Amino acid sequence: MDIKPPYGYQEIVPLTRHHRVLLPEARKLPLVFRSITALPLSYTEFSVACRDYPIAFIGNNGAYVAMAVLGMENQQNLFVTPEGAWDPAVYLPAYVRRYPFCMTRVTVDGKEQPERIACVEKRAISDKGEALYDAKGGELPGWVERKKLLFDYEADLVRSDEMARALAGLGLLEPFTMQAQPNQGAPLAMTGMHRVAEEKLAGLAPETLKDLAQKGILSRVYAHLISFSNFGRLLDRRAAGIKPAAAPTPARERKNPT
Repeated sequence: MDIKPPYGYQEIVPLTRHHRVLLPEARKLPLVFRSITALPLSYTEFSVACRDYPIAFIGNNGAYVAMAVLGMENQQNLFVTPEGAWDPAVYLPAYVRRYPFCMTRVTVDGKEQPERIACVEKRAISDKGEALYDAKGGELPGWVERKKLLFDYEADLVRSDEMARALAGLGLLEPFTMQAQPNQGAPLAMTGMHRVAEEKLAGLAPETLKDLAQKGILSRVYAHLISFSNFGRLLDRRAAGIKPAAAPTPARERKNPT
């Protein structure tokens, strides 16, 4: 049996009722998430995540994932505080809140199984951790809450994937590059991202637009497009973390998604 860890996890194992698990403090981040540049975003998160993060589609050949962009450079998360926590002023993605648990498919004899199983990061298992079940095998309240988040989020990720496939199938996703010239340092260029092409969206047949609206996809497309103003906020966060070499007041940075 082969179990592949999801993005950002290291080694995971199937979760059992006998496991005791070290749970992170509220908004406290394990090291792996402190240098992660983007995180998968689920269907219902679009409306809240678009207030704080740029939302882009990443992938190719029709397989795309909606992602919240967290940094302007590789291995950069601009939402981590000096104390190693997620900035309390912004929305905390469910992908992080579910850690150290996750859902994943397993491969048996080279064949991927259709069902997903609940897993846990192996290094989070410890005799000093919290129990998830009582002595009689009943679920403890803390696990009931986390289990609901885990399963609800997994189902919501499926809806997000279905939306991405629908947009790709309509030929609406186009590649773009985010370019900027900071006051300090070399120019920045972020590639590998896709966005919904507004001209193609406007050119869809009325019945297609109505179908997207009824499924809730159209509102998420608008949230995705509106979120692009947050690239400017990323640049502001990046500039705030860099001490100017000369001028005490940094000049205004140019932001230009192309």
